Amino acid sequence: MGWDTFSHFMRIGVPKETAAGEHRVALVPEVVSKLKGKGLDVVVQRGAGTDALLSDEAFADAGADISGDSADIWGSDVVVTIAPPDPEQIRGLGSGSILIGFLQPLTSPQTTRALSDAGATAFAMEAIPRISRAQSMDALSSQSNVAGYRAALLGAEEMGRFYPMLMTAAGTIPPAKVLVLGVGVAGLQALATAKRLGARTTGYDVRPEVAEQVQSLGAMWLDLGLEASGEGGYARELTDEERARQQQALTDAIKGFDVVITTALVPGRPAPKLVTAEAVEGMKPGSVIVDLAGEAGGNCELTEPGQTVVRHEVKIVSPLNLPASMAEHSSQLFARNVLALLELFVGDDGALTMDFEDEIISGSCVVRAGEVVNPGAKAAMEVDR
Repeated sequence: MGWDTFSHFMRIGVPKETAAGEHRVALVPEVVSKLKGKGLDVVVQRGAGTDALLSDEAFADAGADISGDSADIWGSDVVVTIAPPDPEQIRGLGSGSILIGFLQPLTSPQTTRALSDAGATAFAMEAIPRISRAQSMDALSSQSNVAGYRAALLGAEEMGRFYPMLMTAAGTIPPAKVLVLGVGVAGLQALATAKRLGARTTGYDVRPEVAEQVQSLGAMWLDLGLEASGEGGYARELTDEERARQQQALTDAIKGFDVVITTALVPGRPAPKLVTAEAVEGMKPGSVIVDLAGEAGGNCELTEPGQTVVRHEVKIVSPLNLPASMAEHSSQLFARNVLALLELFVGDDGALTMDFEDEIISGSCVVRAGEVVNPGAKAAMEVDR
């Protein structure tokens, strides 16, 4: 059977995030109100939205119950989080309950194992298929938009020189040259934001089909003669020969830019090293690298994840979890993604009815009633044994 049905009145729990540096909250009052309108009850942990500038009063006015008891939240029928919960929190889930959030199924086998042991059903927001019907649920994209925007601002702030061309009585200052490596959602937003700030922008990706998107933003396309399109809108991993050719060509090109923003990721693997030490050494003093792949090891050989360091007079910035630095809007976007997913689950009577024949539901499900069903999560658990 492809259906799981929960016919009783459902309650959704929203815990306060406990991960270091995490300021977002999984639901916002606007979405709580819509869920209440669908016949669902919502309980929010006291203070859950404080860091996102969302008060308990705002949640209560939207119809949520406010609870100071963590066990009350985790005992809900459905629990919605942003960061992967720790095993102790997962143990608070009731058997047969549902967890929705970023669960890192490819890199966090301990989370998957704890969910299996709890007998829960879990949906990973990052595993939602990238198909047109699921765009409104694509939390990876919504949060990447925030990260790309912030990365462009960080580049401007850390460089200490102007982004735009300035024509003044004291003479003309040329625009900064900004290169974005990896032009998925974050990269395109970084290009758009840097362009709005007046920089001369260039984009590069191993997927040549995104060149048109780059150029539509008024940016130039850096063509290194390599192609590596993969499945699901991601790049495939390059061969050793391709990687060597790419790195040398990139190394030569990077030296001419003032700001380099890197966003390249391969799901479940360490981030590819695109910016070599040689490239950093060849950049103009005062240049900046903003490495958004720090959580996967970084795209720059000299990156120190979570740190800002200066190497060869070049500043290398590797912020972790940039969306959390704009918690109010990031939370709003994430909550809307969750709402769109829940609308697949919830019938007119407020009961949750999940059709596992639906590719969005089956594709995003990591654990179903204690059974690990995501192939990537299974593989990660095998490696971790």
